[in-house]
Amino acid sequence: MKTRSFFGLLCAAGLLLSAGVAGGQTAGRSPAFEVATVKPSPPVDMAKLAEQVRAGKMPRFGAHVEASQAEYTYMSLKDLIANAYKVKTYQIAGPVWLASARFDIVAKLPEGASKDDAPKMLQALLAERFKLAARLDKQEQAVLALVVSKEGPKLKESAATSEPIDANAPLKPGERQFDTANGPVRISRNADGSVTWNMGANGTMTERIDMQTQIITLESSKVTMAGFADMLTNLLQMGGGSGRQVVDMTGLKGNYQVAVDMSLAEAMAAARAQGMNVPPLPASGGAAGASPASEASDPGGGATVFASVKKLGLRLEPRKAAVEQLVVDHVEKTPTEN
Repeated sequence: MKTRSFFGLLCAAGLLLSAGVAGGQTAGRSPAFEVATVKPSPPVDMAKLAEQVRAGKMPRFGAHVEASQAEYTYMSLKDLIANAYKVKTYQIAGPVWLASARFDIVAKLPEGASKDDAPKMLQALLAERFKLAARLDKQEQAVLALVVSKEGPKLKESAATSEPIDANAPLKPGERQFDTANGPVRISRNADGSVTWNMGANGTMTERIDMQTQIITLESSKVTMAGFADMLTNLLQMGGGSGRQVVDMTGLKGNYQVAVDMSLAEAMAAARAQGMNVPPLPASGGAAGASPASEASDPGGGATVFASVKKLGLRLEPRKAAVEQLVVDHVEKTPTEN
């Protein structure tokens, strides 16, 4: 197994678990799962994970709803709340520990229910087992505004077209499907060690790692500036940290090809913050392997991310803006017994 494949897989898993999809909260009493078990996730077995990668298999992290069963694997309470309420993780205002402890949930959908009902059922489960009480609110906060630099944008408009994913289409060898509020996402590991996310109508994103320079590059063939702002926020907050939300204020309306760099040191620190048992970085002569503390001089951290944005003729500027949040008024650390 190539080292870059293994680290790429870890970073892809971390990004996937931290990435939420925008949507709306539904008021009223939620339907419930017929039966559900909630257990703390066991620590990630790195040897077993490596063996799966060698066999061409992606780890089964995240949300999976198939037929009458829903599985939520190795997900933090923050991930689970984001999935249940169809918001992004960075929109959740609550205790810091929401991003640390992880849980595995296996639940049975009642007869006649579909996967579209699963988020509301997860809401009910979180309220019952974790005593979760949450509400939507709009508050003015410190954010990072994505704006066009004085020199103007250096973006290439995309001619690519993206089609929605057929959730019933057979998976390719080594491909894994995850369920999100905006439909399925398929992730595959490529022969060169890169990892590609197929987000259907939202485009594709490929992650590559250069172990010589210890830089991770995320490339998207088709993304709006609002989608790019989300991508940047997820990178800066991947570890469930306090990095600011990135808000699109460019005024650009097209779809573009973009690439963002992140140092491997920053990504590994973020993965460890998620509770993953990540091995030390391999030795490298590259200059980019410095610690994130020495690199991250910009607000919110992630110096290589800020540099990538600058290359696109854009910049991230500290401002204040009214943003929608899901405010957690109450939640218990330990779920009630099964």
